[in-house]
Amino acid sequence: MKMDNCVFCKIGRGEIPSEKIYEDSGVFAFHDIHPVAPVHFMLIPKLHIDSLAEVEDKHSGLLGEMMVLIPRLAREQGCTDGFRTIINTGRVGGQEVYHLHIHIIGGGERLPVMIPRPR
Repeated sequence: MKMDNCVFCKIGRGEIPSEKIYEDSGVFAFHDIHPVAPVHFMLIPKLHIDSLAEVEDKHSGLLGEMMVLIPRLAREQGCTDGFRTIINTGRVGGQEVYHLHIHIIGGGERLPVMIPRPR
């Protein structure tokens, strides 16, 4: 499904500039514009899925590929001693952009438990 007004869909299509880390036919990874640690990037599916709460059985292959890709990208970005993954889901879960996305955060001694909202 293509979402014309979704900011992450636009980033994945190259309509909004981003600092790309990785791209293939199904996913796109890019640096977060408000990093909370030395390494902070996002991994999104190109397929528009509103949130983790909307995931269905048909998405299992795509999500599996994303999970396998995360450690490789984290290492390539310098996370050699661990990293954190965060998926905010829904309003109460702190989700601000309604397109499934995974934050990958690392490169520091003390990683934030939650992602502070930009002011």
